[in-house]
Amino acid sequence: MTISVLLGVLEHQEVIEKVKNQLLDEVELIGYKCKNAIELGCTIFFMGNGGSAADSQHLAAELVGRFYKERKGLPAIALTTDTSILTAVGNDYGYEEVFSRQIEALTKPNDIVFGLSTSGNSSNIIKAIDKAKKSGAITIGLTGNDGGQLKEICDHCLIIPSNNTARIQEAHILIGHIICEIIDEGF
Repeated sequence: MTISVLLGVLEHQEVIEKVKNQLLDEVELIGYKCKNAIELGCTIFFMGNGGSAADSQHLAAELVGRFYKERKGLPAIALTTDTSILTAVGNDYGYEEVFSRQIEALTKPNDIVFGLSTSGNSSNIIKAIDKAKKSGAITIGLTGNDGGQLKEICDHCLIIPSNNTARIQEAHILIGHIICEIIDEGF
C-alpha cells in the first residue's frame, strides 16, 4: 500500500470524525425539515457544479427512486440534469443564472433547496439560493473550507471542516444519505 492511499483514508476518517462531533445535530434537524416539507407536499431541489452536480443527481435519485425501503417516489429534482434548460439559460442569460432561473420557475414557499459548493462561493449557487429565499423556500448549503458566502445567506449551512475537495464531497454524500434515511423513516 502506498503512503498516499493510506493518507487519503486517514484524512477521510479524520474529516468524518469531525462531522460526527460537530454537525450531526444540525444534519438531523435538516433531515426532519425535509421530511416535514415532503409531508406538506413540497419539493426538495438539489444543485451543484462538477462533482457536486453528480452528488445532486445522486441524492434526488435516492428520493424519487428509493433509499432503503419500498415506498412511493418522493418529490425531488436535481437542477443539473436538463441540458436544454442549462444551455438555453447559459446562452441567453449566462452561466451564473442556470440555477436561479429554474428556482424562479419551480419553487414555492416551504420547498427545500440544497446548494452544494465545496468552496461555498459558486456564484450560480449563491444567486439561486438568494432567489430561493425570496420565494419562501428553506435554503441549505453544503460547503467546506470556511463556508464561503453560502454560510451567510443559507437558512442552514453544513460546513465540512476540510479544504480538500474530495474529502468535502465524501462528507456531503454521507450527510445526504443520512438525510435520505431520516426521510425514508417517515414513508
